[in-house]
Amino acid sequence: MSKFRVPLERPKPDSDRFIDVLMGRESVDKPPIFEYLVDDEVMGVVLEKLLGRKWVFPYRVEAVFKKAVTDDRRSIKSYWDNYIEFWYRMGYDYVTLEVGYEFPLKTRVTKDTAEDLSKGDRIWFEETKGLMGSWEDFEKYPWPQLKDIDFFPFEYVSTHMPEGMKMIISHAGGPFEWLSWIISMQGLSTLLYDDPEVLEAITNRIGNLMVKFYEYALEFPNICAIFPGDDLGYKTATVISPKHLRQYFLPWHKKFAAMAHSKSIPYFLHCCGNLEKIIDSLIEDVKIDGKHSYEDAIMSATDFKRKYGDKIAVIGGVDMDYLSRRSPDEVRGYVRKLIEDCAPGGRFAVGTGNSVANYVPLENYLTMVDEALK
Repeated sequence: MSKFRVPLERPKPDSDRFIDVLMGRESVDKPPIFEYLVDDEVMGVVLEKLLGRKWVFPYRVEAVFKKAVTDDRRSIKSYWDNYIEFWYRMGYDYVTLEVGYEFPLKTRVTKDTAEDLSKGDRIWFEETKGLMGSWEDFEKYPWPQLKDIDFFPFEYVSTHMPEGMKMIISHAGGPFEWLSWIISMQGLSTLLYDDPEVLEAITNRIGNLMVKFYEYALEFPNICAIFPGDDLGYKTATVISPKHLRQYFLPWHKKFAAMAHSKSIPYFLHCCGNLEKIIDSLIEDVKIDGKHSYEDAIMSATDFKRKYGDKIAVIGGVDMDYLSRRSPDEVRGYVRKLIEDCAPGGRFAVGTGNSVANYVPLENYLTMVDEALK
């Protein structure tokens, strides 16, 4: 791995410049790098094999959250020190963090097929019958409260980052995702037509809880952006009709965006799938400042930049299938071309089209970052 320039010896993070580039206030030939998420399995290998640090993972993963398996604050702090060190030494200008309400869910477990860095199991959410489908279910559901959220990662990271770095924060999962996970996709499809009042009540309860989350979270120091994920589409269309997304879910993102803007920070959105029918609403009404998650099979980051790059930031863009299957040399050429196409005019950061998943070959990830930092 010595042929790569990463991890860096003396990084010089500059989160203010990072935001200025994405907001179009500064145009640079070499865009900043960005990742929404990096799997712990990938971080652990980088930290141990390339940085010589002891990897400590005092958590188990439940649904989308890490649950501490120990009360030992030393090991928990060691994990977050490692977490910060990874983002710092890999050349990022910020640290990304997700916490949030742990809504009770029905889940399924299957084997993780990643070859080298397997998690052991992967968790999937029930798609046929969820935990709510009626007013009675709504009243009986054990709704979480703000006091139940463990904000320690925000508390610790916000005061332990190197100079020049800030946090990018979000609630783990957006209103649409949590609704579809709680009541299942089949339940969502049924309620849209059989009992929209129940659907609206559930959506509003989730949305209002998230408002309380952001009200509290935005009081932490050293935040440079809110950047939630809420996957609204698949390869050829939105998951449900654009009409229903505008009716039930986009108003909540509009509220969250307004909260970010009231603090003079941007609101970026990670959103997978084909958003052609709602992208104008996201830009003009919700007022997102940038979009993340791209697949070449839907619309490449290059095409998106040509079409919308004068309005919002294009974040990421290296196709996950390409990154996972091609050779390091092919990945390097892809990244170079992506930068040449998207960097002019600013409003661009280079990185994966989704996340650094544990099935991405480590050499390909390092190649992508190495080329981006040239």
